[in-house]
Amino acid sequence: MLIIIDRKAPKKARQSLSRYGEVVGLATSAITYEAISGHPDIFLCQCGSRFIVAPNLPREYLEFLVRKGVPLKMGKNKVGSQYPASARYNAVVTDEVLIHHLDLTDPVILGKVDPQKRIHVSQGYCRCNLISLGADNYITSDAGIQKVLAGKGFHVLYVDPAGILLPGFPHGFIGGACGILGRRIFFIGSLQYYAQGDAIREFIRDLRYEVVELYYGPLFDGGGVMFIE
Repeated sequence: MLIIIDRKAPKKARQSLSRYGEVVGLATSAITYEAISGHPDIFLCQCGSRFIVAPNLPREYLEFLVRKGVPLKMGKNKVGSQYPASARYNAVVTDEVLIHHLDLTDPVILGKVDPQKRIHVSQGYCRCNLISLGADNYITSDAGIQKVLAGKGFHVLYVDPAGILLPGFPHGFIGGACGILGRRIFFIGSLQYYAQGDAIREFIRDLRYEVVELYYGPLFDGGGVMFIE
């Protein structure tokens, strides 16, 4: 099991993850702005069993993933230094749908999903703001995403992003503060430090997922925790 997480994520969180697999701390420079420079969801998008990877992911990581046998396909566009070019791979792709600002989505990702299954939202940093919990269940920290998905009949919990740490910005986003492995949701931090932590616990419990808190402290947006089996 490979686990990719921002190298800037709290050390205790990275140490906790090491119980589940080989932890890879992602760090880049001079590609995009510092706050998201090590975020896995900025450089990789999971589409089924394959990962679409930005062509300017540093070679050391690309070669490492190839050596580990991770099924990769190169995207067309590079991650850029500023939004919207920094959001090309920040899509949510499930077996049922692709959710993203479709004007920004890398064409290789679009090519993997039937046009009838694409859902357009105005938020380019979609994966940062959205957790898919199987079938039609989601948690989001973006009101626009909540409105679109609820309008399609999905079961969506909206939570305020305030209180989620993202160094250099007033706050981060809920999707960037967690990752999913099977029926477990791993949070970079503790829900006890989050104003709507109880609401998230209840929502998750009702869907029969288990919460794993990686360290006892505020939620930290590290661009998600990416598990590669």
